[in-house]
Amino acid sequence: MTTPEDRQPTLYSHINGTSSQLLDRFAVSELCKGWSVYRDASEWTNYRDLFTQDAYVWTTWSGGVPVDEFINVSKKGKADGDFIMHRECGTLVDLNQETARAVGKMKVTITQRFHQQGTVFDVDCDCRFMFFCLKSESGEWKARWYKVIYEKDKVVPVDGKNAPTFPKEELEKYPEGFQYLGAAQAALGHPIDTTLPTFSNGGDWRMYGAITEWLEGKQPDLHKV
Repeated sequence: MTTPEDRQPTLYSHINGTSSQLLDRFAVSELCKGWSVYRDASEWTNYRDLFTQDAYVWTTWSGGVPVDEFINVSKKGKADGDFIMHRECGTLVDLNQETARAVGKMKVTITQRFHQQGTVFDVDCDCRFMFFCLKSESGEWKARWYKVIYEKDKVVPVDGKNAPTFPKEELEKYPEGFQYLGAAQAALGHPIDTTLPTFSNGGDWRMYGAITEWLEGKQPDLHKV
């Protein structure tokens, strides 16, 4: 699952540094935290302000879509009773001021409430949210790409004792990292993107390769990560 190997041996501005570097990293970190604060509370205008006009995002249940489409499907999901929240567990930023690029790395637990099989339960999924950010000529940081590395998930019974069971053949449809989340979301009728990055499918290594390309000013194909 995990590895002792260094996924990102190239050193970028990530701690300390000049006042300018600190301010840039703070701005990107603040931007990243807007996902959980604004989306969970349906502050859609504030949420949209985190992204460039052509931004693209990926989630398990929406697949990869432009951010405006994601906002629309999120509104529909909430209207249908989807209850998804996010616990931010720490955020750090890699910055390259020469290319006006940064990547925000935010540790998050996605927690979704379900009412299925006569029980009420949550699925908690530990992830790393990756925000590929750029700085405009006016000095504003925005996210151009957002994608997640899914690490592990679990079922949490709300009453502390009753939890549903998922058939092995259903769980095996989804990669280890978001198996329970995928199965539970699919039961709500969502089409699940099974290609998203996890430890088990090598997506974490592809993601870090894309991070390096982005910070160096290249255009990684996030659709293939």
